[in-house]
Amino acid sequence: MKNAIILHGGPSKEEYYDSKMPSVSNAHWFPWLQGQLLKADIPTATPEVPYSFDRNWKVWNTEVERFDITPETILVGHSTGAGYFIKYLSIHPEVRVDKMVLVAPWLDPDREHTKNFFDDFEIDSNLVSRTKGVIVLYSDDDQQSVLKTVNIIREKIKGAIFKEFHNYGHFCIEDMKTTKFPELLRIILE
Repeated sequence: MKNAIILHGGPSKEEYYDSKMPSVSNAHWFPWLQGQLLKADIPTATPEVPYSFDRNWKVWNTEVERFDITPETILVGHSTGAGYFIKYLSIHPEVRVDKMVLVAPWLDPDREHTKNFFDDFEIDSNLVSRTKGVIVLYSDDDQQSVLKTVNIIREKIKGAIFKEFHNYGHFCIEDMKTTKFPELLRIILE
């Protein structure tokens, strides 16, 4: 049975603990997308990684692996969550998924914010062959480290599809001014 996992990014410590902010798995367009996928009869999980600002691989991995990842699973990752899925599939060559959609993917290319989260793996250049497609969504006005990550993916992952957006920033509510993301829903369902 088809299912989906939507994985959030890594907030700052201040954002993580800000009582005025929703939890990271309930921020931006995640609840709307989860609701739309549920209405399309696709059970959808939005894991909440504890202390996600710390970017501890073991903690992230423990949380995500609580959910079924099968050849019918759609993976949607935002920012650090997208980078997580790239690494996860790269270090688990036996894992096959339906499709993987990477929104504003981030691999901390200059290693400014992570310690050992993205350092110890090689991106699997044949990753697409274990999916029904890898689609990368990015905005022309996102942070330089995200645009640099997009270029790394373009160089390393053969067959990935790239979709550029204009003025979507980091695909957060502050940038998009909405909690809906119909373009992403269409990409997932097509």
